[in-house]
This record gives sequence, structure tokens and C-alpha cells, in this order.
Amino acid sequence: MIPKRLSRTAIYENEWVNLYIDKVEYPNGHILDKYHVVHFDQESVSIVVQNEKGEVLLIKSNRYVTQSEEWEIPAGRVEEGEAALSAALRETLEETGYTVTSPRLIYRYHPMNGISDKVITVYKTTALKKEREYDPIEVAETKWVSKEKVLEMLAHNEIHCGVSLMGLLLVLFCEL
Repeated sequence: MIPKRLSRTAIYENEWVNLYIDKVEYPNGHILDKYHVVHFDQESVSIVVQNEKGEVLLIKSNRYVTQSEEWEIPAGRVEEGEAALSAALRETLEETGYTVTSPRLIYRYHPMNGISDKVITVYKTTALKKEREYDPIEVAETKWVSKEKVLEMLAHNEIHCGVSLMGLLLVLFCEL
């Protein structure tokens, strides 16, 4: 049996993220008065883009929260009324400048299911053509990296983004 929400108090709400305190009843009857929940109205997508050589396209993002530059895979929010696949294609074009072919759903998961209902959908695709430059507000640099180099970056703790880690591990280790 799944715990049941008895009540909800909004602490903070906006179009990006919401924080609630729920009163929750567990199947054994135990009641928890303050269960903090981070809710996201929109899902997110991440995309592992490869080329004909099997190299992975990484983007370098400037991250305010962690005060760092991070190597990541393209990712972003699914806009209201947009399908996850459409968001994946849009984010890839915005963040890399590439159009892609044969996108394939790899995985769908909750990255922090103890406190959040956030959903991430991972796609794998092949780069088709560079159509334009990437968005310099979101991306500082892009580069094609061999599977071996990605594995080396992982071994040296050079990729910190959880969404990117999950996508890369699923595609490179599970070969999905």
C-alpha cells in the first residue's frame, strides 16, 4: 500500500518549482504531520546525442547554483502542451545547434523520489546536421567526446550533473 496525503500546505509556488508540506498517513496508520514535497509542474528531458563514430556530444554549461562550469548532455524542461519528444528535439537544437535523426526513448525516472515528483525522460539520438550555433546564454561550449573519454571523465569525477550521469550511464554502460 502507498502512503496517503491527508492535507497539503503551500509554502512556495511558481511556474518552475513548488514547495509543500503534506500531512501523510502510512499504511500502518502512522501519521507524519510534516512531509516536505518539492513539486514540478513540468517534466524534463535529457538527450544523449551521438555521431556516426559513436562519439557523444557534450555541452559546457555555466551553473549559478553550484558556481561552476559543467560538462553535461542537452536537457531541459518540457513546456506546457509540448510532448517530451518534441522538447528533446527542441532542447538539442537550442543547446547544440544540431538536428537529429531516429530519437529513441531510453528511460523515464524520478531522480529524487523521496522528496520530489520530478520526472526525467531520457532519449538517445544521432546527430544529423549542424543547423545553427548553440544558444550562448545557456551553453559556453560544445564538444564531441569518444566513449573512452566519457568513461575517463566519469572515472575522474568530471561530470557532476545527475541528469547527465544517468543518461550517459544508461547509454554507455547498459547500451540501451
